[in-house]
Amino acid sequence: MRCSLFGWPLTFCLVCLLSASALHAADNELTPEEKAAGWQLLFNGKDTTGWKCNTGKEVATPVEDGSLLPHKSGGYIIAYEKPFGDFKLTCDVKMSDEECNSGIFFRVGNLKNPVYSGFEVQVYNSKETGLHDFGAIYDLVPPQKNMNKGTNEWNHVELTCKGPLITVVVNGEEVATMNCDDYPEKGKRPDGSRHKFGVAIKDLPRSGYLGFQDHGHKCWFKNVKLLELKD
Repeated sequence: MRCSLFGWPLTFCLVCLLSASALHAADNELTPEEKAAGWQLLFNGKDTTGWKCNTGKEVATPVEDGSLLPHKSGGYIIAYEKPFGDFKLTCDVKMSDEECNSGIFFRVGNLKNPVYSGFEVQVYNSKETGLHDFGAIYDLVPPQKNMNKGTNEWNHVELTCKGPLITVVVNGEEVATMNCDDYPEKGKRPDGSRHKFGVAIKDLPRSGYLGFQDHGHKCWFKNVKLLELKD
Protein backbone atom coordinates (compact mmCIF):
# COMPACT_ATOMS: atom_id res chain seq x y z
CA MET A 1 0.00 0.00 0.00
CA ARG A 2 1.33 3.44 -0.91
CA CYS A 3 2.06 5.95 1.87
CA SER A 4 -0.08 9.06 1.68
CA LEU A 5 -0.70 12.31 3.49
CA PHE A 6 -4.31 13.51 3.66
CA GLY A 7 -5.12 11.26 0.74
CA TRP A 8 -2.26 12.47 -1.48
CA PRO A 9 0.74 10.33 -2.40
CA LEU A 10 3.60 11.14 -0.02
CA THR A 11 6.11 11.72 -2.82
CA PHE A 12 3.85 14.29 -4.46
CA CYS A 13 3.36 16.09 -1.12
CA LEU A 14 7.11 16.25 -0.52
CA VAL A 15 7.72 17.71 -3.98
CA CYS A 16 5.10 20.40 -3.34
CA LEU A 17 6.63 21.29 0.01
CA LEU A 18 10.12 21.56 -1.46
CA SER A 19 8.88 23.69 -4.34
CA ALA A 20 7.09 26.03 -1.96
CA SER A 21 10.14 26.39 0.30
CA ALA A 22 12.28 27.34 -2.71
CA LEU A 23 10.09 30.41 -3.18
CA HIS A 24 10.98 31.79 0.26
CA ALA A 25 14.49 32.94 1.05
CA ALA A 26 16.08 32.65 4.46
CA ASP A 27 16.79 35.80 6.45
CA ASN A 28 18.99 38.31 4.63
CA GLU A 29 18.73 36.53 1.30
CA LEU A 30 16.87 37.29 -1.92
CA THR A 31 14.38 34.87 -3.41
CA PRO A 32 14.91 33.83 -7.05
CA GLU A 33 11.92 35.99 -7.94
CA GLU A 34 13.41 39.03 -6.20
CA LYS A 35 16.72 38.53 -7.95
CA ALA A 36 14.97 38.30 -11.32
CA ALA A 37 13.01 41.47 -10.59
CA GLY A 38 16.18 43.44 -9.78
CA TRP A 39 15.96 43.69 -5.98
CA GLN A 40 19.18 44.51 -4.11
CA LEU A 41 20.14 43.02 -0.75
CA LEU A 42 21.57 45.96 1.20
CA PHE A 43 22.58 43.99 4.31
CA ASN A 44 24.29 40.59 4.16
CA GLY A 45 23.37 39.51 7.70
CA LYS A 46 27.00 38.93 8.65
CA ASP A 47 28.76 42.30 8.87
CA THR A 48 28.25 46.00 8.15
CA THR A 49 29.67 45.99 4.63
CA GLY A 50 28.12 48.89 2.70
CA TRP A 51 27.09 50.76 5.84
CA LYS A 52 28.68 53.65 7.72
CA CYS A 53 27.79 56.15 10.42
CA ASN A 54 26.52 59.50 9.23
CA THR A 55 29.61 60.92 10.96
CA GLY A 56 31.78 59.10 8.44
CA LYS A 57 33.03 56.62 11.04
CA GLU A 58 32.87 52.86 10.75
CA VAL A 59 29.86 51.29 12.46
CA ALA A 60 31.02 50.44 16.00
CA THR A 61 28.22 48.04 16.88
CA PRO A 62 28.67 44.50 15.53
CA VAL A 63 25.91 42.59 13.79
CA GLU A 64 23.70 40.88 16.37
CA ASP A 65 21.49 37.86 15.62
CA GLY A 66 21.77 38.52 11.89
CA SER A 67 20.59 42.11 12.32
CA LEU A 68 21.94 45.63 12.06
CA LEU A 69 21.99 47.36 15.44
CA PRO A 70 22.21 51.18 15.24
CA HIS A 71 22.40 51.61 19.04
CA LYS A 72 25.85 52.84 20.12
CA SER A 73 27.04 52.65 16.50
CA GLY A 74 28.93 55.93 16.72
CA GLY A 75 26.49 58.02 14.71
CA TYR A 76 22.97 59.39 14.80
CA ILE A 77 22.11 57.02 11.94
CA ILE A 78 23.88 54.20 10.21
CA ALA A 79 23.53 54.92 6.50
CA TYR A 80 23.88 52.86 3.36
CA GLU A 81 26.81 54.00 1.23
CA LYS A 82 24.78 54.76 -1.90
CA PRO A 83 21.96 57.33 -2.32
CA PHE A 84 18.67 56.37 -3.92
CA GLY A 85 15.88 58.34 -5.59
CA ASP A 86 12.76 56.38 -6.55
CA PHE A 87 12.63 53.00 -4.83
CA LYS A 88 10.76 50.43 -2.82
CA LEU A 89 12.44 49.42 0.45
CA THR A 90 11.46 46.50 2.65
CA CYS A 91 12.89 45.54 6.03
CA ASP A 92 12.00 43.88 9.32
CA VAL A 93 12.41 45.73 12.60
CA LYS A 94 12.24 44.60 16.23
CA MET A 95 12.12 46.89 19.27
CA SER A 96 13.72 46.05 22.60
CA ASP A 97 11.51 47.62 25.25
CA GLU A 98 8.39 49.66 25.94
CA GLU A 99 10.18 52.98 25.39
CA CYS A 100 12.03 51.94 22.24
CA ASN A 101 12.44 54.73 19.70
CA SER A 102 14.22 54.55 16.35
CA GLY A 103 13.51 55.41 12.73
CA ILE A 104 14.02 54.57 9.07
CA PHE A 105 15.56 57.63 7.43
CA PHE A 106 15.38 58.10 3.66
CA ARG A 107 16.17 60.63 0.95
CA VAL A 108 18.63 62.27 3.34
CA GLY A 109 20.39 65.02 1.44
CA ASN A 110 23.01 65.90 4.08
CA LEU A 111 24.35 63.12 6.30
CA LYS A 112 25.66 65.72 8.75
CA ASN A 113 22.08 66.91 9.24
CA PRO A 114 19.76 63.92 8.63
CA VAL A 115 16.94 65.24 10.83
CA TYR A 116 16.25 68.27 8.64
CA SER A 117 17.52 67.22 5.22
CA GLY A 118 15.45 64.07 4.73
CA PHE A 119 12.43 62.05 5.79
CA GLU A 120 11.85 59.45 8.50
CA VAL A 121 9.44 56.57 8.97
CA GLN A 122 8.91 56.53 12.71
CA VAL A 123 9.78 53.36 14.62
CA TYR A 124 8.39 53.72 18.12
CA ASN A 125 6.90 51.18 20.50
CA SER A 126 3.50 52.80 20.71
CA LYS A 127 -0.12 51.98 19.97
CA GLU A 128 -1.28 55.51 19.16
CA THR A 129 -1.78 57.18 15.77
CA GLY A 130 -0.04 60.52 16.17
CA LEU A 131 2.56 62.26 14.05
CA HIS A 132 5.35 60.57 16.05
CA ASP A 133 3.93 57.04 16.35
CA PHE A 134 4.92 53.83 14.59
CA GLY A 135 4.45 54.09 10.84
CA ALA A 136 4.17 57.88 10.71
CA ILE A 137 6.07 59.89 8.13
CA TYR A 138 7.64 61.70 11.02
CA ASP A 139 6.06 65.04 11.91
CA LEU A 140 4.28 65.17 8.57
CA VAL A 141 1.68 62.39 8.25
CA PRO A 142 0.31 60.23 11.10
CA PRO A 143 -0.50 56.55 10.54
CA GLN A 144 -4.14 55.83 9.81
CA LYS A 145 -3.73 52.71 11.93
CA ASN A 146 -0.98 51.60 14.32
CA MET A 147 0.10 48.12 13.18
CA ASN A 148 2.92 47.71 15.72
CA LYS A 149 3.11 44.15 17.08
CA GLY A 150 4.90 45.24 20.26
CA THR A 151 8.10 44.55 22.17
CA ASN A 152 10.46 41.86 20.83
CA GLU A 153 8.20 41.15 17.84
CA TRP A 154 9.28 41.54 14.23
CA ASN A 155 7.41 44.18 12.20
CA HIS A 156 7.62 44.23 8.41
CA VAL A 157 7.89 47.70 6.87
CA GLU A 158 7.56 48.61 3.19
CA LEU A 159 8.44 52.10 2.02
CA THR A 160 7.82 53.33 -1.53
CA CYS A 161 9.12 56.62 -2.93
CA LYS A 162 8.19 57.62 -6.46
CA GLY A 163 8.68 61.26 -7.39
CA PRO A 164 6.71 63.30 -4.84
CA LEU A 165 4.72 60.29 -3.60
CA ILE A 166 5.67 58.46 -0.38
CA THR A 167 3.80 55.42 0.96
CA VAL A 168 4.36 53.40 4.14
CA VAL A 169 3.02 49.86 4.66
CA VAL A 170 3.38 48.10 8.04
CA ASN A 171 2.71 44.38 8.40
CA GLY A 172 0.82 44.30 5.12
CA GLU A 173 -1.41 47.33 5.66
CA GLU A 174 -0.93 50.79 4.16
CA VAL A 175 -0.75 53.22 7.07
CA ALA A 176 0.58 56.52 5.69
CA THR A 177 0.88 58.26 2.36
CA MET A 178 1.75 61.75 1.21
CA ASN A 179 2.42 63.87 -1.84
CA CYS A 180 5.36 66.19 -1.19
CA ASP A 181 3.97 68.67 -3.73
CA ASP A 182 1.04 69.25 -1.35
CA TYR A 183 3.48 70.95 1.06
CA PRO A 184 4.51 74.13 -0.81
CA GLU A 185 4.80 76.42 2.23
CA LYS A 186 7.85 76.64 4.46
CA GLY A 187 7.27 74.95 7.82
CA LYS A 188 3.58 74.20 7.18
CA ARG A 189 1.47 71.15 6.57
CA PRO A 190 -1.46 71.39 4.11
CA ASP A 191 -3.86 72.10 7.01
CA GLY A 192 -1.75 75.07 8.10
CA SER A 193 -0.28 73.46 11.21
CA ARG A 194 3.45 73.76 11.80
CA HIS A 195 6.07 71.04 11.26
CA LYS A 196 9.73 70.83 12.24
CA PHE A 197 11.28 71.53 8.83
CA GLY A 198 12.56 74.99 8.01
CA VAL A 199 11.80 74.54 4.32
CA ALA A 200 8.84 73.62 2.15
CA ILE A 201 8.59 69.84 1.96
CA LYS A 202 8.23 69.99 -1.82
CA ASP A 203 11.79 71.36 -1.88
CA LEU A 204 13.40 68.52 0.08
CA PRO A 205 15.65 66.21 -1.97
CA ARG A 206 14.00 63.59 -4.15
CA SER A 207 17.16 61.51 -3.84
CA GLY A 208 19.41 60.78 -0.87
CA TYR A 209 20.72 58.33 1.68
CA LEU A 210 18.75 55.88 3.75
CA GLY A 211 19.61 54.73 7.25
CA PHE A 212 18.52 53.51 10.66
CA GLN A 213 18.47 55.73 13.73
CA ASP A 214 20.11 55.37 17.14
CA HIS A 215 17.75 57.14 19.52
CA GLY A 216 19.09 55.58 22.71
CA HIS A 217 17.44 52.15 22.50
CA LYS A 218 18.37 48.76 21.06
CA CYS A 219 16.47 48.19 17.84
CA TRP A 220 17.26 45.50 15.27
CA PHE A 221 16.90 45.64 11.47
CA LYS A 222 17.19 42.71 9.04
CA ASN A 223 16.07 41.64 5.54
CA VAL A 224 16.92 45.07 4.17
CA LYS A 225 16.01 44.94 0.48
CA LEU A 226 15.57 47.64 -2.13
CA LEU A 227 14.17 47.82 -5.63
CA GLU A 228 15.02 50.92 -7.66
CA LEU A 229 11.99 52.14 -9.59
CA LYS A 230 12.58 53.14 -13.16
CA ASP A 231 10.33 55.11 -15.50
